[in-house]
Amino acid sequence: MRVLVLGGDGYLGWPMALYLSRRGHEVGVVDNFARRSYDHEMGVDSLVPIASLQQRVRRWRAVSGYDLEVFVGDLTDAEFVTQTLQRFGPDAIVHFAEQRSAPYSMIDRRHAVYTQVNNVVGTLNLLYAIAEQDPSIHLVKLGTMGEYGTPNIDIEEGFIEITHKGRTDLLPYPKQPGSFYHLSKVHDSHNIMFACRIWGLRSTDLNQGIVYGQETEETVQHPELATRFDYDGVFGTVLNRFCVQAVVGHPLTVYGAGGQTRGMLDIRDTMACIELALEHPPAPGEYRVFNQFTESFSVQQLAEMVVDAYPGRATIEHVDPPRVEKEEHYYRAAHTKLLDLGLVPHLLEPATIHRMLALADRHRDRVDLAAIRPTIDWRRTQSQLPTAGTSAP
Repeated sequence: MRVLVLGGDGYLGWPMALYLSRRGHEVGVVDNFARRSYDHEMGVDSLVPIASLQQRVRRWRAVSGYDLEVFVGDLTDAEFVTQTLQRFGPDAIVHFAEQRSAPYSMIDRRHAVYTQVNNVVGTLNLLYAIAEQDPSIHLVKLGTMGEYGTPNIDIEEGFIEITHKGRTDLLPYPKQPGSFYHLSKVHDSHNIMFACRIWGLRSTDLNQGIVYGQETEETVQHPELATRFDYDGVFGTVLNRFCVQAVVGHPLTVYGAGGQTRGMLDIRDTMACIELALEHPPAPGEYRVFNQFTESFSVQQLAEMVVDAYPGRATIEHVDPPRVEKEEHYYRAAHTKLLDLGLVPHLLEPATIHRMLALADRHRDRVDLAAIRPTIDWRRTQSQLPTAGTSAP
């Protein structure tokens, strides 16, 4: 099929484009390079050097023989969105093109407003373009498990059956987002569900857990095909950060007691989950939700797994939590729909952590120690970004 990958220059978007291309789909890539601009703003680079999008596309053509069609522009520009859909004519759209960091959205008013405008308006423009041009396009949208928060009941996949005063209905699962970023994802979900109901669109909302890892079968074929790897306190996901911290001799920074439990998945499973969603599209007018993760771990458990896997000496430091969240809580979330479609997950094993530690060690000279610790405090309306300048030993 013809698949348009939005945010196709990013951490997950780039390997997704390669994954689909290698399997014979015609793939278009859309990006405005905002993620690269955040690096300039923060003074922090990806641990793994990443080539320009143009270099990546040329290298992929040389390695695989497949072409990727590139569209450079911003989803908040409605005209650009409309023209891109007209030119490419997708059967499906995979939507990664949003500011994805909770800490970034909590820096100050400007970053909160930017996150909400970028994410919500961009998705709204996309929904209008699909409705006006081809409502049969299947929109696969990357949401987040963070929309649910940490309720003291089981988390279902998108909807929950409620009986109230003798009457029963299937309703959207209550949302308790923990940042302005997560709030933007909740707004997206509501807007997409509404558009499916009134315009007959069809969409799969993938509430994704925390992704770890950096290598896929496609990205390892040449250094210029590598995707980014973030380790800083703003964009670095927890297991990726811990592996880098261990390698450079920095204590593993566990926030508070470390009992925060989250759904996790290997980067390779992100690719497989989206492929399954594309191969099994919803009916016209259907809005469905899949919880996209494979296992749940507490932050403390993840830190201990890295300490156990690291061949040298690694220590754990409990730091004051910068976020406003429960440090100990009940967490049990359903995630059966993708398994029912045939997902065979890569579970977190010591071998996976060893590969991540080896990756971090190869690029340890690129680590900026000043970027590791959290500097963004949820309790304040203004915080400072990490400062660049201190290299790892």
